[in-house]
Parts: sequence; structure tokens; C-alpha cells
Amino acid sequence: MPLARSLSMTSLNGLPQWEDEDLPVEDLLLFEVSWEVTNKVGGIYTVIQTKAKITADEWGENYFLIGPYFEHNVKTQVEACEPPNPAVKKAMDTIKGQGCQVFFGRWLIEGSPYVLLFNIGSAAWNLDRWKGEFWDVSNIGIPFHDREANDAVIFGSLTAWFLKELSCQFDGKPNIIAHFHEWQAGVGLILSRSQKLPVATIFTTHATLLGRYLCAASIDFYNNLDQFDIDKEAGERQIYHRYCMERASVHCAHVFTTVSEITAIEAEHMLKRNPDVVTPNGLNIKKFSAIHEFQNLHSMYKARIQEFIRGHFYGHLDFNLENTLFFFIAGRYEFSNKGADMFLEALSRLNFLLRVHKSDVTVVVFFIMPAKTNNFNVETLKGQAVRKQLWDTAQSVKEKFGKKLYNALLKGEIPDLTKILDRDDITIMKRAIFSTQRHCLPPVTTHNMIDDGNDPILNTIRRIGLFNNRTDRVKVILHPEFLSSTSPLLPLDYEEFVRGCHLGVFPSYYEPWGYTPAECTVMGIPSVTTNLSGFGCFMQDHVADPAAYGIYIVDRRFRSPDESCNQLTQILYGFCQQSRRQRIIQRNRTERLSDLLDWRYLGRYYMHARHLALSRTFPDKFEMEPSAPPKTEGFRYPRPSSVPPSPSVSQHSSPQHSEAEDEDEDERYDEDEEAERDRQNIKSPFSLGVLPQGKKKQHGEYRN
Repeated sequence: MPLARSLSMTSLNGLPQWEDEDLPVEDLLLFEVSWEVTNKVGGIYTVIQTKAKITADEWGENYFLIGPYFEHNVKTQVEACEPPNPAVKKAMDTIKGQGCQVFFGRWLIEGSPYVLLFNIGSAAWNLDRWKGEFWDVSNIGIPFHDREANDAVIFGSLTAWFLKELSCQFDGKPNIIAHFHEWQAGVGLILSRSQKLPVATIFTTHATLLGRYLCAASIDFYNNLDQFDIDKEAGERQIYHRYCMERASVHCAHVFTTVSEITAIEAEHMLKRNPDVVTPNGLNIKKFSAIHEFQNLHSMYKARIQEFIRGHFYGHLDFNLENTLFFFIAGRYEFSNKGADMFLEALSRLNFLLRVHKSDVTVVVFFIMPAKTNNFNVETLKGQAVRKQLWDTAQSVKEKFGKKLYNALLKGEIPDLTKILDRDDITIMKRAIFSTQRHCLPPVTTHNMIDDGNDPILNTIRRIGLFNNRTDRVKVILHPEFLSSTSPLLPLDYEEFVRGCHLGVFPSYYEPWGYTPAECTVMGIPSVTTNLSGFGCFMQDHVADPAAYGIYIVDRRFRSPDESCNQLTQILYGFCQQSRRQRIIQRNRTERLSDLLDWRYLGRYYMHARHLALSRTFPDKFEMEPSAPPKTEGFRYPRPSSVPPSPSVSQHSSPQHSEAEDEDEDERYDEDEEAERDRQNIKSPFSLGVLPQGKKKQHGEYRN
């Protein structure tokens, strides 16, 4: 038997290298298969898009992404070109010769990876035959009415066909690694294994199908993980065939990975297999040359949001915008899974606290969750029109005032300020003031909801009474549409909007990873997450005092719903007590955590999964070093030497605690010293963590 090649995580310039120089790296091909390649559906698109650069840097011309062909996506995102690899071209030509359309090009994202896209419609005439073949190898039947599952069969069959044609050209040599994401791509994995193709396979689940369904139904999920009758639950929800596709993919894969520890626990019970590797999701981090540039961006975009607020609350703008905080929640409209139910309840309690303590802080909360609407709310559009009219009036009066003042000064006179404005100017200003009179409250939604009587957010707002009254210190705005810079209401992209806010709040009950708080972190915006989100668990593991770095973690796993809601309320109230300087300090710290989420560091988990797949698929050719899966040590942020920047509610009996304490805290804060220590810390060497086999999970948690 030939000598096995050794695989290690030896690093050079942040990228892993093969330790054995004789290993023909240039002959290995990596294919990543997902329904969301060039096709944005959810968070997997973000994972693949942001990870592409570091993977392309590692694999070069040997990295390919496989996805579905949709013309509207290809026209705007893909540049057509010829395959550089003759084996790939020959396999494509074979499929094309059978009447199935295949498109090849470069995806116009960072890293410019090659993409191979199958036209599902062009191969649909094979559907019945392929469903029969899939039944023969798996005993999984696909209902004719499930369009998504039928498309998954076509996509998977084309993928397996391509891998078969490709592997035939290599005479059985171990040249191919195929990484499949989620159940939609899993059919290709199942068929590849059933045909015994010489392909090292990896399957990643980003969220289990049944877990998402069960949590959305307000079932006590984490407390009963080992109690569910999985087949029964999937059957009752009419997703049994999808669940079988997912579970079969998990068990067929040489290496099974998931995105977080909390999802690993879920997968163990829902899919009956422990993940081999946990692969956290990262982002492409773009550092600013000027260290405080992100603070300037916050000020700039905050001013843009303030302009929207001036229009939205015209006639009721009796609060100080300079003393107003902007909170937001964003994502799919999953009322319970995303924690919108708990957030609204906490806002009601926060409103009570701010009013009782006569706080001069106002909180404006945005819900950015797309729902069915038929147009913008007329009252909201009118608000922006009134604001613009007032601005034009003010500019006109200012121009006339300026000319009179200028002429008076030229003559060497001090103008009589009582006469510098004539009667017409006074009339214009009075009419402008009258135009701001309003006989209704500012709307809580910016759009006309199609079914507002059954909308869970609006119904909860009605129940708790947050109607944007003058006496409310918490104002609520539901924006049931994704943000766009071309919007006539709030002309900001999502990234610009996030930078302008003060706090992102994501108290999710079901969140396998959680890109929204991660995106806040890399932009230097503090956020609230939970210990049931992958991101929250990751930060708890890697940051000694997450709250000091602007990552507030609500305990939704071991506390009752009411206790968790109170904890969230205290976090929000404590944040409202911060001084402006404390918020600046905290944003500096939050932004420094972005290194933790950089693919340059987190990409090595995926590298380890690929090495493990090769060693398991071709044990006579590749072997893992005995020390390959050590635990994650180092790579951890310590508690800052200065005290946390946010005044803790539990530490002060009164919200009016001594300002001298804040001054002492500020004096103890040395930003450069802290930043240098964090930079050294992030450079600490660390290795890959694999979920220990047989690790027992804790149950007995509350459902909340």
C-alpha cells in the first residue's frame, strides 16, 4: 500500500498548506454545492458569498461553485467564460449533449470564483425517471405537488451526473471534494454515494428543517429535544419527505458539519448524528485605515435617520433628537423564532421604567421585517413631504435674512433684528407652523399592511399600547420591507442604516448562527443576542465579558420567559443610561471584536473539514495527523482592564448614580492600550475544535 500523505493545519500567511510537498494539490478539485449559489434566498447565500475569497485564495483555479441557473441572477451577477479545466469542460459537454443546459462563468463577487449553474427547467423532462432512481437508492418518495423538493431532485441528479462524468476522467484517483449545503443540495450527495463515486463528501446543515418548524409552532423545543417523535412531527407538518432527504444526506456524508454548538445539539437529536466539525460563519472584514472612521460613519448615517424621524413624527416632535437612541430588529418575519414577541414585551416594560424615572432619553425602535403590503402609508409619505416643505421654507427665509444682514454689515450698521424679518416672512413661517399640526398619532407602520388585523407585531403593539403617544418614551416604527437607498421614505441601504443605529436587538429563540448581530459587530454597533443563537454561544466561548464589548447575551435557555424578558429589559434600560462617551468607548470595543468573525480565522474550520473528508474517503492516500483536532485555546478576549462602559442596573439602586463614577471609569480607560492587548490576543495561535463524541447535553431548560 502506498505511503499515506500527511495532512496538517500548518499555516503560512494565514492560509493552511499541505505539509507533504509531494501531495499534488493542483490535481485536487473542490466543488461547493448549494441552491443559493448566485441565488439569494437566506443566510446561506451570505455564507457562501463571503467565504468565497478565502477559499479561492486557497484553491485558486481548482475551486468551483455549483448552483441553479436563474436568468435574472446570472445577468447581474455572473460573467460568462470557458472552463479552465479540460475535465470540467468535457463533463459539461456530455451533459449538454443530452439536452440539459449548463452555464459556466465567474461570479462577480470578492474572489471571483468559478460557478457552474444547471438550468433546472431544461432538465425537467427527466424528473419522473430521476425520482424513480432516487426512490430505488433511498426509498424516499417525492410528492408531485412539492415544487421545491422536485427541483431539489433535478438539481441533485444533475450534480451527481456531473461528478460521475468528471470522476470517470481521473481513473478513480482521489481528486474531488464535494461540499453540499442544506437539504436542497443533498440529493446530489446521496446519489454520489450510492454510485460509489470516488468523491470526498461533506454535508453542512445551517438549520434543521424540523427544528425551524417546531420552534415556529411555539413548542417547548430545547427542553424536549430527546422527547420528540421525529417521524410523527415531520409527518404532521407534511415535510416528512424533506426531512428524510436531509437525514439521509447527513448520514451519507463522509463528514457532517453544522454552524454552531447549539445547532450541533439540535442535529444530534433531530438528525441522529453528531457533527464531526462545528464550522462557525464568518464575514469579510474590511478594516478602515483611520481607526475612528466607523465612528464618523455612525454620526453621518444617524443624521440621515434623524431626518426621517423629523418627518415621521411631525407635529409630535417634542423630544430631543440629540438625546434619542435608535434600536432595531431585522430579519425574516418569524415572530417567535426571531424573538420579536419578547422584544415588544421588553419595550413595554422599558417604556414604563423610562417614564417612572422621568428619563429624558427617548428610544425609537425600528422593526425591519418584510411582510405583505400594498403600498406606502399615506400619512408616512405626507410626513416626509411636510418635513421637506419646512426645510425649503427655512432655507428661503434664511437666504433673505442673510442678504439683509450682509447689506447692513456692509454699511457698518448693526441691523435691527426686530425689523430684519418683514410681515411676509412672518406669514410664511406661521403657515409652515400650521402645516405641522396633526390630529392623529404618528403611524406605527410605514406601509399599508394587507392583513393588519392578523399581523402579530401590530396585534402585540395594540395589546401593549405603544401607539407613539407624546407621553411614551419608547416609539415604535414597523418598516415591513427591506431597506433600499432608492426608497422615498428612508433612503438608506441596510448597512448604512445599521451604522446609524445605536443598538441591534435580536433576542431569538431559534437562530442557528445569527448574521444580524455579527454584522452589527463588524460595523462597531453593539447588539443583543441570546444563548440559543450560534453567534451568542460563540461569543460566550471567546469573550470573557461580552457585555463590556457591546455583546449582550440574554439567557433564553435556562430561564423562564418572564425572567428572560426582565433581563432583556434591564439590558435595554442600562444601555439608555450610558453617556455619549460611554457609547463611543463601547463602539470602539465592539468594532475590535470583528477580527473574531473574519473568515481569515474561521475559514480554517472548513479547511479542517475538507482534510478530514479526504482522510476518511481515501485512508490509504491521506491521513490526519494525530493532533489534528485539538481544542480551541487562546483566541479569547479577556475582560477589559477598565470597568464595563455601560452602567449596570444591578449595581445602582437609582438610575441617577454619581456622574463622578462615570468620570473615574473614563479615566481608567486607555483605548490604545486595550486595542493593542486585543490585537495580540487575536493573533494567539489556536486550533480546530471538534464536537466531542458522546458529549452529553443539558436538558431541563425553560421554553421561552
